[in-house]
Amino acid sequence: MNFLHLKIFYEKYKFHLLVWSLYIVYEVFILGLTTNRFREPGAYLLVYIVNILTFYTYGFLLKRVLKTESNALKILKVTILIAVIIFAYVVSTFFLIIFFEKISLIKTNPDRAFDRELILSCIYRSILFIGYSTGYVYITKSFQDQKKVEALERVNLVTQLEKQALENDLVQSQNNYLRSQINPHFLFNTLNFIYNDARKKAPMAADAIMNLAEMMRYALKRPEASEMVPLSEEIEQIEHLINLHKLRTANTINLELEVTGDLFGLRFPPLILLTLVENIFKHGNVSHSTQPALIKIIYENDKLHISTINMINDNKGKQTESHHVGIENIGKRLSNFYGDNYVFRYYKDPLNRYITEIEVTVVNPMARLNR
Repeated sequence: MNFLHLKIFYEKYKFHLLVWSLYIVYEVFILGLTTNRFREPGAYLLVYIVNILTFYTYGFLLKRVLKTESNALKILKVTILIAVIIFAYVVSTFFLIIFFEKISLIKTNPDRAFDRELILSCIYRSILFIGYSTGYVYITKSFQDQKKVEALERVNLVTQLEKQALENDLVQSQNNYLRSQINPHFLFNTLNFIYNDARKKAPMAADAIMNLAEMMRYALKRPEASEMVPLSEEIEQIEHLINLHKLRTANTINLELEVTGDLFGLRFPPLILLTLVENIFKHGNVSHSTQPALIKIIYENDKLHISTINMINDNKGKQTESHHVGIENIGKRLSNFYGDNYVFRYYKDPLNRYITEIEVTVVNPMARLNR
């Protein structure tokens, strides 16, 4: 763990360590060789302890002072800080000399005193490292300011790109909206033209076109799946779907739709009825001669009952599994709209019929007004 800490420390401060190493090598060895004057190791240790502490202490405090908003107050604080650091440098150097003499890191000098020569030497060295520290602080501050400017420029660039993308999306949305207004209009006009042209020559084809057009019109105007829709409109789409299948199969399907009760104003989740009916056509036997498929919708006493009955077509592969995909979706949609206040059952009876039943309480004030 200690090795990991050292590695992290080295990676973070390796530039500082390199610069201090070069500076110490320069002062100790190069200047020492040049002047042929070497001091004892303890003296070098003492000097660089004080110098390094002065450098970083002053730099740390100077960063705090520079945050002062008032320029006059900032100048006053910097002046006081310099005076305090110089005083601390002189005092700490003198006491460290005494301490190092006592622990024999440097030779004892009986004539040593807190004299003018020592004070001037300390003031010179302290001012030198205060200057180094000041330069370091302003250089690092300029780099930080430059990074902030670059970051702001990047943010502005991203903002401009996002704004341009939004403008492009807006233009695209406007174009799509215009196309959505034109295309359905063109489609239904074309279908009406085909219907009118085919009505006399091929009545069955004309009816198929009309039923398809009504289903497509409903699909285009249908609200979001999270909204209720008039139940009468869903039933109308079921009728169109049944008519299309009858036309496609030359009226050979055997399916009945029974609706009981006043459905005016009654609203119901979309797609549930259509899913039930599509499952009948997709998986059921709707051409059985004696057992017709049946869709019952009954509304009375604020209770809505929906049921479907159809013979199971055993000739279709994976019928039960496929049937359950749509059935499970219906269960989820009923749960989303009614919570636990609904009944939904589906099962196979002994006559090989697939039966679904839905029961929900639906209060419809509009229906009561018509009583």
